[in-house]
Amino acid sequence: MEKYELLRLRLANELPSCELNLAPPVTSGQLALAHDVEYVNAVFDGKLSQAQQREIGFPWSHGMVDRARGSSGATLMACRTALKEGISANIAGGTHHAYKDRGGGFCVFNDSAVAIRSVQLEAQRSAPGKFGSAKVLKVGVIDLDVHQGNGTAKIFASDSSVFTLSVHGAKNYPFRKELSDLDIELPDECTDDQYLNALEDALQTFDAHFCPDLIIYLAGADPYTGDRLGRLALSMEGLQSRDKQVFEWAWQRGIPIAFSMAGGYSVPIDDTVQININTFKIAAEYFSKYEFHFDSSA
Repeated sequence: MEKYELLRLRLANELPSCELNLAPPVTSGQLALAHDVEYVNAVFDGKLSQAQQREIGFPWSHGMVDRARGSSGATLMACRTALKEGISANIAGGTHHAYKDRGGGFCVFNDSAVAIRSVQLEAQRSAPGKFGSAKVLKVGVIDLDVHQGNGTAKIFASDSSVFTLSVHGAKNYPFRKELSDLDIELPDECTDDQYLNALEDALQTFDAHFCPDLIIYLAGADPYTGDRLGRLALSMEGLQSRDKQVFEWAWQRGIPIAFSMAGGYSVPIDDTVQININTFKIAAEYFSKYEFHFDSSA
């Protein structure tokens, strides 16, 4: 939890041009767009079973509920802002192990899924324009956390309006994987060149099969060689190249991008925060390009 506060403080000091806003928490109705009502009510009312709490990884509390709602709200705000301005971010988020009917892997609600369902509904209700009522907003999820986005993959398994791409460690959690639209599994101790080549191939395949109106990018810090839970061997420079590859790909195609931090478990924690800061600094470089090229009224 400490990394989020450290990241916020460093953003304020090192990227003063980055506007920090507190997002409103999502409502139970917004959560129900991606989750079963019974599960949402159980979380809100503190009625999760002990087994459900063990699967999530921590006990129920009012603070847990508030944080999960706030994190989903921040990803939703990031998506709304990206659609207007080109790039935006949630300094937390990336809770991709939560399924429609349950949480897991430190994830209570699936913030990406809640945000996608919400902006799709808002686009359908909007006045005719770029995303008029007759058009379904198409969203691509580029999940580069070291762990597969199993919950996200399952939620959107039969939804042609969402394309899920996950690049992850083959032998890492979750040990029972779901089927994303595109899964790239990497061996333990995978290094920079191997990872970046695999990502390039994945983005080319994505390009050939899907044309999104919005990208949600999970910029996990856990592929880092010093991560306790990662098992891959990327350097900080390699992770910067990864981020540049994603932002360049989206910018070249004029696709707005909302990103979240997802996982990161390095010791010292400063390594994770540095990786996150690097992602924001690269995003800031591309934001200036979007300001010039991105026409939010189109």
